[in-house]
Amino acid sequence: MRLSHLLVAACVVVGLLLPGPARAAQPAPSAGLSGELSGTGLPLLCDIPDIRLGSVASLRSFHRAMADCADRFWAVTFAVAGLAYSPPELSITTGTDSVCGAITDNGAQYCPDQQTIVVRIMQHELHDPFRMNIAHSIAHEWGHHVQRLTGVLDAYNALYQPASGQARNLLNHRLEMQAECYAGVFYSAALDSIAPGIAWEAWIEAVSEADESEAHGRPANLAAWQDRGYRGGATGHCDTWTAGDSAVT
Repeated sequence: MRLSHLLVAACVVVGLLLPGPARAAQPAPSAGLSGELSGTGLPLLCDIPDIRLGSVASLRSFHRAMADCADRFWAVTFAVAGLAYSPPELSITTGTDSVCGAITDNGAQYCPDQQTIVVRIMQHELHDPFRMNIAHSIAHEWGHHVQRLTGVLDAYNALYQPASGQARNLLNHRLEMQAECYAGVFYSAALDSIAPGIAWEAWIEAVSEADESEAHGRPANLAAWQDRGYRGGATGHCDTWTAGDSAVT
């Protein structure tokens, strides 16, 4: 399975954690981190279309269907938890600019101030439209939106500003790996609709062998957190903030 273009990047320039004390090195768990978003445990059936080779229009349709699927999943999950929920805006473009600046080379980012997920259709996707690679842009960035709604990004931002060097890198990794875990939680309900017939173990192995990113951490750890969310099926399994440094490097 090819995974050279796995989309796990985000432009997170400001942030949100529900009120709670913060330790020197990491945010303390609070509502959104400690498991109140338990999910329903039920499979989610979504109508996600095929991607036609070389078709920008079909990629747009795929991303919109993925967004609708993610919206349905997280709306129910928040409702079960008794928390307010609102979906992000979705911007799909073939250009390089977004509502919060230039789009990363990875092709997807979350703009917290605008509560907008921006997806850039990349040339390689037109020639090699592997569903899980492309679907992951929505799944991961929606994870950042969940972080905003539950307050995680505010706590991250409060800790990030006074930090420097390796401390900042670790905070970035904790943020990104939690979004990976949230993507796994979503996949636990919707995988059969997103990529029918895919072998989860093969996907996770491919994630673990993807190119390493300084901003996101080691692929093996990203894969481990995504797998943890998938197998746990709830955000309570996604507390990267109290995990040891070796689990998020």
